[in-house]
Amino acid sequence: MSTAPCALNHTVEGLYNAHHNWLTGWLRRRLGCPHNAADLAQDTFIKVMLARETPQLLEPRAFLTTIAKRVLCNHYRRQELERAYCLALAELPQALAPSEEERAIILETLLELDQLLDGLPVLVKRAFLLAQVDGLTHNEIATRLSISVATVKRHLTKAAMRCYFAL
Repeated sequence: MSTAPCALNHTVEGLYNAHHNWLTGWLRRRLGCPHNAADLAQDTFIKVMLARETPQLLEPRAFLTTIAKRVLCNHYRRQELERAYCLALAELPQALAPSEEERAIILETLLELDQLLDGLPVLVKRAFLLAQVDGLTHNEIATRLSISVATVKRHLTKAAMRCYFAL
């Protein structure tokens, strides 16, 4: 057996050629939508391309499955965030509703913020959002979350540092 196919799997191009159709099918079975599956398969390979180097893979499908699961989780999180945003917009009076362009900008900002805060404890995220989005004071946040003002300050500092260093 030639070593060429094995060597080819160690490049992104080789990985793509050898496993794209399989990965798209794997995602289609989970999503039930061929269009979303194709998009998420592309997103998976983009993540591979953005890696500093393609590792030598003994199990390329396991590697791609791991990345695709993360991409799929992000897809579901995005859908949930979009759904929550649409529900919040539906509660606004028509006169205060943002334009389509403003909606897109706000949603993109929310998604970026969600990614920045990913991995932080829930109370840290909630405190940060209550301060930044709702404009609550430290005392109001402490009351709402049933924590001390000192803890609110620690939480806000932690979230702010995450955002600062992400930039």
